[in-house]
Amino acid sequence: MKTKIAVSLALCSVLGACNSDDTAKEKPPEIKASMVELELQSVITTQQITALTPPSDRVLIETPLAQLGKHLFFTKALSGNLDTACASCHHPNLGGGDALVLPVGVEALEQDLLGPGRLHDANGVHHDAGPTVPRNSPSTFNIAFYTKSIFHDGRIEMVGDSGSMRTPDVPKGQADANAGTSLAQAQARFPVTSREEMRGFTFEQGTNEELRGALTARFNGTSNELAINNWLEAFRQGLEQPQADAASLLTFDNITLAIAAYENSQVLVENPWAAYLNGDKEAISEQAKRGALLFYKSENQGGFDCASCHSGSFFSDESFHVLAVPQIGRGKGDGVYGDDDFGRFRETKDEDDKYAFRTPTLLNVMQTGPWSHSGAFTQLSDMVLHHFNPSESVADYVPDDVQPGIQYAHWQENTELALAQLARLQDQEKSLLPRASIEKDQLDDLLAFLATLTDPCTVDPACMNKWVPSSDEVDPDGLRLVAYDEDGNLL
Repeated sequence: MKTKIAVSLALCSVLGACNSDDTAKEKPPEIKASMVELELQSVITTQQITALTPPSDRVLIETPLAQLGKHLFFTKALSGNLDTACASCHHPNLGGGDALVLPVGVEALEQDLLGPGRLHDANGVHHDAGPTVPRNSPSTFNIAFYTKSIFHDGRIEMVGDSGSMRTPDVPKGQADANAGTSLAQAQARFPVTSREEMRGFTFEQGTNEELRGALTARFNGTSNELAINNWLEAFRQGLEQPQADAASLLTFDNITLAIAAYENSQVLVENPWAAYLNGDKEAISEQAKRGALLFYKSENQGGFDCASCHSGSFFSDESFHVLAVPQIGRGKGDGVYGDDDFGRFRETKDEDDKYAFRTPTLLNVMQTGPWSHSGAFTQLSDMVLHHFNPSESVADYVPDDVQPGIQYAHWQENTELALAQLARLQDQEKSLLPRASIEKDQLDDLLAFLATLTDPCTVDPACMNKWVPSSDEVDPDGLRLVAYDEDGNLL
């Protein structure tokens, strides 16, 4: 309290608005706004808060390699049964995700219908079991800024300071010599191996490498699977090797290299908060400034210390934390019923990591819902509120069937175990999640601040469509995903 009064006195002194009762009287709106501005500037200076800038080796979508990656990202030829593309779950006009609570990967009734309304084919293997993919689709936006790990459980991660990466293809702690040159490239090796996401349940039941070999043979023509196959010319252009042959160009390493270039080109950081940090004091509202103070200030300063986990200019510590969000969906085979998801524990076997998931970046968070590893929250306000009282949030949670077929059979039992884990970690002071309360006006302020993290490009299809193949671009195999929503509108 003494610190808070001291700050107020210092601010009002600068503004010439102090009075004898330590600022107890109501101040005019312009004075209050100025005090908020001064206090926020003080926090920014003290915490050395800066705007995120594009990496020095930023990949531009206009480059030949990123353009090749775009065509690969949208072709269904990378899926076992030719029915799913990378973009089926990570479309640029759906926030780099799919706008679903849980993804419908393979066996969709309408292969090119994305977002709400995407359902399973009634004749598919899992037509009666709900969404095939057990975790919410993370956004590909700004993937280039991750430096430690990829995926909700971090199963692709950097190993030491060597620049090497571990992947699910190698034991924990070991480096995968085939991972590639970036986290994005390593990540691109795995959706095609997942039966639920792209591989399917009837295509090539061998090892991951055998699966990748089968896909490579499809692209280079040795398996003669594609009725149309102009990939050699596309790779010659993308890799800028006009005379190279199929054997040298059409490799799985080059496929993932190009996809990584495409994903890494999705740098979307030019938001109002960045403009404010760079000197435009009118770039965000007074309400958003109040929200920023709540976000950055510690509890004893009257804030919520959100930046303890959503830290730095990327708004993520890239670490793993237990939030105990509702455990809906088919799960990952964990727990008594096999429909639970132990998160980071699956990788580390550390009991403290059970139900822990990676901190997502908050950049463009307004566009990247539904939120949490299970997609349980379809309103960002509910996701924020959950942080303050997880037990109450879970008690009030009603599966509202916003997406047909989601598995709910044991969500309460599984979530109670996650809540118990969170309580244990909090009692042992191993959790950074505060036991705090929030008022309605504070929630509104926080949401106003989070809205300032939105790059305007993400809400402008004319801008985002540079990452979507146009109808006048060559389709190398005739299997391009031409996405539309449930109303029939092209995405």
